[in-house]
Amino acid sequence: MNRMYDSMEPRVIDDDMLKVAVGEQGPREEAGQLAKQEGILFKDVMSLQLDFQNILRIDNLWQFENLRKLQLDNNIIERIEGLENLVHLVWLDLSFNNIEAIEGLDTLVNLEDLSLFNNRISKIDSLDALVKLQVLSLGNNQIGNMMNLIYLRKFKCLRTLNLSGNPIAEAEDYKMFIYAYLPDLVYLDFRRIDDHAKKMAEMKHQYSIDEMTHQENQMQIKQEEEQARRMKLEEHKMAFIERLDDSYLFDSMYAEDVEGNKLSYLPGVGDLLVAYKDKFVIICVNIFEYGLKQQEKRKIELDTFNECIQEAIQENQEEGRLKIAKFEEKHFMNLNSIREESDLLNIEKKIMECSEDITELFNVLMTLEMQLVEQLEETINMFERNIIDLVGLFIENVQGFMAQCRDLENHHHEKLLEIAINTLEKTAKGEIGNDLPEDVRALFIDKDTVVNAVGASHDIHLLKIDNREDELVTRVNSWCTHLVDKIHKDEIMRNRKRVKEINQYIDHMQNELDNLECVDIVD
Repeated sequence: MNRMYDSMEPRVIDDDMLKVAVGEQGPREEAGQLAKQEGILFKDVMSLQLDFQNILRIDNLWQFENLRKLQLDNNIIERIEGLENLVHLVWLDLSFNNIEAIEGLDTLVNLEDLSLFNNRISKIDSLDALVKLQVLSLGNNQIGNMMNLIYLRKFKCLRTLNLSGNPIAEAEDYKMFIYAYLPDLVYLDFRRIDDHAKKMAEMKHQYSIDEMTHQENQMQIKQEEEQARRMKLEEHKMAFIERLDDSYLFDSMYAEDVEGNKLSYLPGVGDLLVAYKDKFVIICVNIFEYGLKQQEKRKIELDTFNECIQEAIQENQEEGRLKIAKFEEKHFMNLNSIREESDLLNIEKKIMECSEDITELFNVLMTLEMQLVEQLEETINMFERNIIDLVGLFIENVQGFMAQCRDLENHHHEKLLEIAINTLEKTAKGEIGNDLPEDVRALFIDKDTVVNAVGASHDIHLLKIDNREDELVTRVNSWCTHLVDKIHKDEIMRNRKRVKEINQYIDHMQNELDNLECVDIVD
């Protein structure tokens, strides 16, 4: 039975409860006393125990971003919630609560051990994100559908399962069913699975298992194909030429073209459309292939730039480290000499020399940083020019291809208008029978109606071409602008960080010297 505390008011997790729990569970020795005095940052806590607290609702755990183990057992929790920030959680105990549904675990991708023992759960689901799950305890719940266990086949790491105390555990074929359908399990209901029993179960359910395995394999193939398709599409989007490797743009021109679809029934238009589509798609494929090549050039340019930047920074930092190492060797010898010196004048002289060395080191390190800033600025400016030139060339050539698409559309428009006018003349002479659909014949009441219909179709097609061109140009320009801005901002942040590091190091050296001076004066 769930443990209820009638004498206690239901509680929500708040800061006071968390501080007490963290304090009680911290180290007991000197480190623990120091932690209590200075306070423990919640983000540094790895394990948290909140059992027997009469907690009704999970809340305020977002600060425990590095938590690995969480105990929330023996409370009165009704819903699994408030855990979305605990992405590093490996072990979670929610046993002995009032939970009715599995939910709220979608971000816990590192969870290996989950206990929901003694709750009110009737269905096993919503665990899909737990790809590393090894131990699952669902004993003493209300799970009654044996087929629900099939869901657990997707968890390839699952080795330990507890379902004792559920209605399904009373079924005659309960264990044999699990042995057969979950062949990777090692422990069931706290007992190791016997290899002989597992083989017997596999033989008993072999036909069903084979059929299910075949279906799962087919599903896996489909999922992998879909995943590959999505990844390919993302690659093409990064090159700004997605869906230009087929007839997508051409088809989209006619998807909303009511008049154009009607006109396709006219004699001779079918062949005209086939020829138009073939030529149009060839141009689109040319854009696509050109776009992939240009994307590769941009990638090479960016990779080369990043390598140059990292190489320059590493060389500069290495030179700085050598300067610091040389300084420290001399500086620490001087400090020891000062400590051993008894003459006050000599002490003051040596302290002054040390201070001058610190100042000289500061100037050297800052000079190195300024040299690096100038070197990186030159490299960044060169990259900016190169990438802008590449993007400009890409846009120019794409616009040339798009102009070819418009030329094709204009040519098709002229031919279609010629066929439509010819059809109108034949209709007036009674040479066109009732072969055409009624809504198509309705267009041929006068010349203005025909011209307007052909023109409307033409305008839709041009708009689709223009929109695709504008979209590509806007996106690639935006990418270029954001990339260059980010590079400049990253360099500013790197410079600020480095200057801060230098100042902190110099201040530390100077403070150490000042403290030594004070001690010597007192002595």
